[in-house]
Amino acid sequence: MPAKHLFEYAVLRVVPRVEREEFLNVGIILYCAGQGFLQATCELNSARLQAFSNAPLDLADLHERLCSFQRICQGRAEGGPIGQLPIASRFRWLTAQRSTIVQTSAVHPGLCEDAAATLARLHAELVQ
Repeated sequence: MPAKHLFEYAVLRVVPRVEREEFLNVGIILYCAGQGFLQATCELNSARLQAFSNAPLDLADLHERLCSFQRICQGRAEGGPIGQLPIASRFRWLTAQRSTIVQTSAVHPGLCEDAAATLARLHAELVQ
């Protein structure tokens, strides 16, 4: 039987009007220390977002903000100074509470055998 590894994840959300606290799930960030795994998925459905929001959205800017989560997860120079932090620190920084158009949910734990497969499953269940 394959070993189970503790993982943590948070849902990436677009909050068009922060004061209304309404959001649309657009991605997942998953961290599994046992597998040395940190990755984010993003899916911007512009038609769904425009229908959900009664505020004008700069979709190019929003896409760039979401891509920055992915660059930081990769841990390379493209992720800037945060991308150079140890993997656990990057996850904690990415999931810190913020009051902006892109936010994360609370962090949730679980057990998995394959972090990449778990990320794909969570994305399908919570975003698509």
